[in-house]
Amino acid sequence: MITGGAGFIGSHLTELLLSRNHHVTIVDDLSTGTPTNLKHLESHSQLTFIHGDIGSEELIKEVIQGKDQVYHLAAAVGVALIAKQPIETIERNIYPTQLLLAALRQRIERGEKVTTFFSSTSEVYGKNPKEVWTEEDDLVFGSTTRPRWSYGVSKAIDEFLALACVKEYNLPIVIGRFFNVVGPRQTGAYGMVLPRFVQAALSGKPLRVHDDGQQIRCFSHVHDVIQAITQLMETPEAYGKVINIGSDAPVSILELAQKVIAICESDSTIEFQTYTEAYDESFEDIRRRVPDLSRIREMIGDPNHYDIDQIIRDVRDAISESAQ
Repeated sequence: MITGGAGFIGSHLTELLLSRNHHVTIVDDLSTGTPTNLKHLESHSQLTFIHGDIGSEELIKEVIQGKDQVYHLAAAVGVALIAKQPIETIERNIYPTQLLLAALRQRIERGEKVTTFFSSTSEVYGKNPKEVWTEEDDLVFGSTTRPRWSYGVSKAIDEFLALACVKEYNLPIVIGRFFNVVGPRQTGAYGMVLPRFVQAALSGKPLRVHDDGQQIRCFSHVHDVIQAITQLMETPEAYGKVINIGSDAPVSILELAQKVIAICESDSTIEFQTYTEAYDESFEDIRRRVPDLSRIREMIGDPNHYDIDQIIRDVRDAISESAQ
């Protein structure tokens, strides 16, 4: 079962699991996911799609039966959504996780085996000032008057809940902290920077860079990420662990914009926009976000096979194709 399977990462994971002859059940309320992401799979005999809310206790209990793997990807997504809808962000991140963990505990108590992947995020590190973040680092959040931090805090609570179930019930759970996953099918509608840049470059419109563009990020290809997820699910050493998943090749947002313009052979310009203009005066950003990947490399080897130039080309080609 995949919660959020019609979303960006979820649809690619669905595709991969079906290619390996698994039976896959997706539960998605389509609040941010879209049926378009699954259109090429809709007639697949081993795919079941349920349009529903995983905030429903009845639904969760029903759909989890008979599943030997669960991938919990459903969550509020995107900085823009978080800034505008903090209540929804908190509720959608915490309550369904509680329900899912309760259903998993019941299955374990009946002696049934089910392995679970919980998607978390680099946002849980908050604004920790370290150059590189390891999984055991402190979480450093800003004031509660800054809604931005509600996302990281709510996902941190999810992690605490999951790890408590590992400790008390010995649930086999893998927690993956994603760092800027990008690739085909990702939308810029919720503030995701790379598809937003590529769409602008292909249209000849200015690329809007927030603040001074010197923020540092690491971008990983969704194909690398879904391979890593499935490998970790087959790695008992990963159970009960928090694991950084992503790239550790840093690039500034300004440099990313310049690369996009060059690779798209665009004559677009770059415009700078303040965070207040982009979101509101309460918004607070993180200057540097780079993961330590020692833990994942020890478990499954280097997860990254796509560099940033190839990632941009894949996003460009996907957006160009969808526009035709």
